[in-house]
Amino acid sequence: MKNLEFRDLGLEKYQDTWKRMQDTVNQKLGNEPDELWFAEHYPVYTLGHAAEEKNIIQNNNIPVVRTDRGGQVTYHGPGQLMIYFLLNLRRLGWGPKKLICELENIMIDLLSKYGVDAKRKIGAPGIYVEEKKIASIGLKIKKGHCYHGISFNVDMDLKPFEGIATCGFDSLEVTQLKDLSPVSIKTIKQDLVNILREYDYEAA
Repeated sequence: MKNLEFRDLGLEKYQDTWKRMQDTVNQKLGNEPDELWFAEHYPVYTLGHAAEEKNIIQNNNIPVVRTDRGGQVTYHGPGQLMIYFLLNLRRLGWGPKKLICELENIMIDLLSKYGVDAKRKIGAPGIYVEEKKIASIGLKIKKGHCYHGISFNVDMDLKPFEGIATCGFDSLEVTQLKDLSPVSIKTIKQDLVNILREYDYEAA
């Protein structure tokens, strides 16, 4: 993980990033460095591979994409930082539970830098502040590698979340960093890079 490579894709269509992740993982032989990609997306609702469409209450002319990640429905839009992890889990010695736990730890550490007391919830992966969700986790594991990752609400229009049962929960509210501790996405990216370079990873 000390050799983690970082890429910043900027603002692009969700489907383009998803295809690029699939292609990248399919081409990996096992000895490549792990990767972390940053992106923002044009407005889109995404459904996990087994998600129920009834959780989209009103799509408000926002495109809907069924993807291959786990989890239910969520919204992506400009001002939400996507943090995609392309990791060799066999090399790390991590299973799915360990992977989710480590990603949650990373986000809790990041938010603590901004004075935000973030927590996890048993049985509901993601990061929460005062019972409101600030970051969602959805992952795909294939041939010992993972892709997809974390959607982190930073400074965005939260209204489209009202059109869905976020992550499959009718009453789940969302929040964003802007309303807690205003920090630019540029700063967040650099802080996260620094955290990951120093993070003490351990095998399960």
